[in-house]
Amino acid sequence: MPYPLEQGVMYMMPTHFGPYTGPRRGPGGRTFDCIDNPKSINYAVSFLTNADQLTPLLPPGFSLEGEPVVTVFTTHMKEIEWLSGRGYNVLGVTFPVRYEGKRDRAAGPLLTVLWENMTDPILTGREQIGFSKIYCELPEPVVRADETHLTASWEGFRFLDLRLTGMKELPEADFPPAPAAEKDGVVQGNFHYKYIPRTGDWGVADAEYACLTPDGTSNAVTKQMWCGDGTVDFHRARWEDLPTQYSIVNTFADLEIKEWRGATITRSVGGRDLSDQRALA
Repeated sequence: MPYPLEQGVMYMMPTHFGPYTGPRRGPGGRTFDCIDNPKSINYAVSFLTNADQLTPLLPPGFSLEGEPVVTVFTTHMKEIEWLSGRGYNVLGVTFPVRYEGKRDRAAGPLLTVLWENMTDPILTGREQIGFSKIYCELPEPVVRADETHLTASWEGFRFLDLRLTGMKELPEADFPPAPAAEKDGVVQGNFHYKYIPRTGDWGVADAEYACLTPDGTSNAVTKQMWCGDGTVDFHRARWEDLPTQYSIVNTFADLEIKEWRGATITRSVGGRDLSDQRALA
């Protein structure tokens, strides 16, 4: 007899072996509170760019919000409970947007792409919650003298150099406040655009819609924070260098840098399982 799929239970391919365990479903269906994990260090550099270069990256329903400031960040996470104590690293690129749909209005950063160095969070993040995740190698930072240097590469081609200098530790009183769920009546959060093609009917979507990670629900607690200066260098690639990613990297490499807007390093503990992720309409 063919196996039935249980209603209300989270599955992912392959479905033949039962419900999938991951960040939103542990053994026996238990969840993870994400209070004492992950232990994370985030490195971020921002710069002012040309709004005309960001507009073509906007999905339907989106417009630029405020200054066209791009933030490139990498986060190194350890002791993750849903990975039984393992960790992984991510690299993302965001800029501020507003979403105006038939039902929803919201504002916050649009995560255009998120590179990760582990398969499992890539798959769960793409299929379950609509993050635009792809793979790359993200080694640990090199720290020497006054510089923290991070890189990203794919199959030996280094496409990013991120450098942070002159970092000064902030007192706890100067930490930025935790993000609020709403501001001036507009929902706040991080945006993503989910797209899954229909098999055999190329050009038609099985799923296509904006998603929101709402602010104000994370258990993350900032433990230390540093501010200083930083630079970002995306290195232009040929198709031969990055067969599936060269257009992404080259888009960022071509962005005009009008002004550097500083860098931060943030050490935090805790997070969330993102089960409150929702589709926008």
